[in-house]
Amino acid sequence: MLDFRVATFLCVCQTMNFTRAAQLLNVTQPAVSQHIHFLEEAYGMALFRYENKKLSLTAAGQILRKRFVAMKNDEQELLAELRSQVSGIEEISLGVTMTVGEYAIMDPLARMLRAHPERNVRLVFGNTQQLLQMLAAGSIQLALVEGYYPQEEYEHTRYSTGDYIGVCAAAHHFAMPPHRFHDLLQERLLIREEGSGTRNILERNLALYGMKVSDFIHYTEVGNMHTIIGLLLRDAGISFLYRIAVEAELRAGTLREIPLTGFSMQHDFDFIWEKGSIYTDAYTAFCEELRSLAGEQDSSNFPDRQGRAGAGSNTPVE
Repeated sequence: MLDFRVATFLCVCQTMNFTRAAQLLNVTQPAVSQHIHFLEEAYGMALFRYENKKLSLTAAGQILRKRFVAMKNDEQELLAELRSQVSGIEEISLGVTMTVGEYAIMDPLARMLRAHPERNVRLVFGNTQQLLQMLAAGSIQLALVEGYYPQEEYEHTRYSTGDYIGVCAAAHHFAMPPHRFHDLLQERLLIREEGSGTRNILERNLALYGMKVSDFIHYTEVGNMHTIIGLLLRDAGISFLYRIAVEAELRAGTLREIPLTGFSMQHDFDFIWEKGSIYTDAYTAFCEELRSLAGEQDSSNFPDRQGRAGAGSNTPVE
């Protein structure tokens, strides 16, 4: 079991407040201070600094936090591994973003579960920022994200690469044919919530043109991909998202791509986990198996919105 002073340190890292950490741990504030002082004495350097009434981690504290988080997560995985020796049941928790979970991983995950009846998978949904927080808290072991993340802080491997496109209803009428982002500013933009990878990618692309989301006269923030697609189908706005999320609608001709000059973008879907984990080999094998199974699926077997198999295309859906 990890030293109780490590738990105190991680709680202070989470709250950046000794009093709040003491409340969460149900100990006194002097006890929290003693635990931190013990670690600073043991490692021979300060772990926190207090400036302008604000607590922050030192460079050493940041390194220690990363290593302790990996150790904490590994301990939870170790307990699951020990339990599996008795029950014969493997357990793994995987966090996924909305787009990935609903459109990019369903078929390969189903294949994996059929091939491994002894494996229990806990699938957790969240946007990219939420999943990073879950990894840090140790509530999930792996995450499959579509958005940007600090790659140097995580072990990572690519799952697939998706086309990122502009989309509108097939019958949508533009006042003038759009060729650039600026031509769309009169449109209502349907956009995911803050922290979403899909939104982050759009914001970064807009920034390349000196633009931001608020430059659109009308925009609607939606925390659910199904709702965005439903609004698109009802011609209630335009959106930017992964092609895989609207593959069925594009094939059916109910939605169409917005062609913008010079805008052609792909983005990776990545598996990530805590750097330095002793279970890196096991996680890598799990990810490689899912990636291999994803390569076997094709869009002719990918269900449309009504649950029917799509028709006509043999292009792999990644």
